[in-house]
Amino acid sequence: MWRWVMVVGACLVGVGLFLGVSAQAGGQLGFPLDDAWIHQTYARNLARYGRFEYIPGVSSAGSTSPLWTLLLALGYLLGVPYLLWTYLVGGLSLLWLAGAAMAAWRRLWPALAAKDWLAGVTLVLMWPLLWAATSGMETLLFAALGMQLVVLYLHEQRLGDWEIGESPHLPISQSLILLGFLSGLLILTRPEGVVLVALVLFGLIIQPGDWSARAKRVLLVAGTAVLPLLPYFLFNYWANGSLWPNTMAAKQTEYAVLLEQFIGWRLAQLLWLSLGGPANGWQGMSSAHLLLLPGLLFAGWQALKTDWANRQLARTLPLWWAGGHVLLYAWKLPVTYQHGRYLLGVLPVWILYGLAGWLLLLFMRQGGRAGRGLWLAQKVAQFTFGFVLLFFLLQGAVAYATDVAIIEGEMVAVGRWLAENTPPDAVIATHDIGAIGYFAERPLRDLAGLITPEIIPLLADETAVSAYVLDSDADCLVTAPGWLYTAVTESDRATLRFTTEFPLTRQQGLNNMAVYQLRTR
Repeated sequence: MWRWVMVVGACLVGVGLFLGVSAQAGGQLGFPLDDAWIHQTYARNLARYGRFEYIPGVSSAGSTSPLWTLLLALGYLLGVPYLLWTYLVGGLSLLWLAGAAMAAWRRLWPALAAKDWLAGVTLVLMWPLLWAATSGMETLLFAALGMQLVVLYLHEQRLGDWEIGESPHLPISQSLILLGFLSGLLILTRPEGVVLVALVLFGLIIQPGDWSARAKRVLLVAGTAVLPLLPYFLFNYWANGSLWPNTMAAKQTEYAVLLEQFIGWRLAQLLWLSLGGPANGWQGMSSAHLLLLPGLLFAGWQALKTDWANRQLARTLPLWWAGGHVLLYAWKLPVTYQHGRYLLGVLPVWILYGLAGWLLLLFMRQGGRAGRGLWLAQKVAQFTFGFVLLFFLLQGAVAYATDVAIIEGEMVAVGRWLAENTPPDAVIATHDIGAIGYFAERPLRDLAGLITPEIIPLLADETAVSAYVLDSDADCLVTAPGWLYTAVTESDRATLRFTTEFPLTRQQGLNNMAVYQLRTR
């Protein structure tokens, strides 16, 4: 019980610090990403109309996380203030992640079972995870579901000399059904969950036993996983002709120029960022877990040797998941902006193995001539990591507050202005539809292609996109000086109506958002 008290207490401190600094700095709470407002808009419309629609009356397959949308919609149905509900679900997701990680820790390193609280406390105080928990996004739900899937899978494995005498609490068939159902929910949370699900199925295939038994296990898990996915796939196919949402194709087209880089460089850059390195360059660090890299390498090597000797996929499963996740983004969407938010879902894996590796290196050997030196190394390691963890916790809270303030001062401000200064049927063309869609509640032409899929083939051509805007029925264009669409804003058909003049944005070297009135020919 005292372990959970420590973890819950640390979580409350971390979340409270982030929200407190943000409220103090900006005078109000919000979200650090415009995408969070996209989820809120989908959720509110689902609660209002019972349909997945971004614009009322127009079905949309633009959500990559229908499960997250459902959870947020529940808050609207219950009448809970949306900010409070979203922070609550995010905080509970972080606690779930910590609990699942502690269970995986006990399973993977039974000799360190008494230290599972250290893994839990470290996770809930790691600033990128706190940023994700308070971002209004599905990242932590994805991470928690994935880690819980790992725990269930490990219960199905015979861990040889790592076995700690635990037995599944459920009969084998029920346990596999639960494994499959969570696999489906994982993909409903983020499509890239297919990486972990594929690894789980492969691990079940190579388990000991006859082929008939292995085939039954795989079919049971795969068949159960498909059940929650069928409505999602059918809806996407009906709405846009694809099993997957519009967002995937839109993002890949928008950042196609990055795919021209050598994939080895893209992978190295994203891997370095996910391990705690900076987004640009190879010096410095962006998070305390970079200090755990030597431990990660040691624990990973030990896990690899044991799995190889036993001819199974067990102790290395989380590592293959994290590595495969990073590889998938290096292949399809190699972006590092917004603190590498697409990579945060697998960051807990690096932290777990890094912590365990350091403990095995420094704290599992005692006595001998090196006893005094080892004791000193232990104390230095403890102090250094604790200090850097708390330092980045404060830095992360400031970064979060800055991110929230910019979204509030730009996107939210524009959305509120449009709601007050344009007629209800005014058509708005914009690249950022989140806060504008939520607060303005106007018809939209989404220039990022999330809910306007016909623009996706044009995204790589600024001239074509500008022509699309001018030829459309848009009454207003929301953009910023220096952004794309200069052919529109500099034409005689565009008149500047509003600009936010938010000073913090300019201090960050960015341009303020502006609203241009468009005249028909």
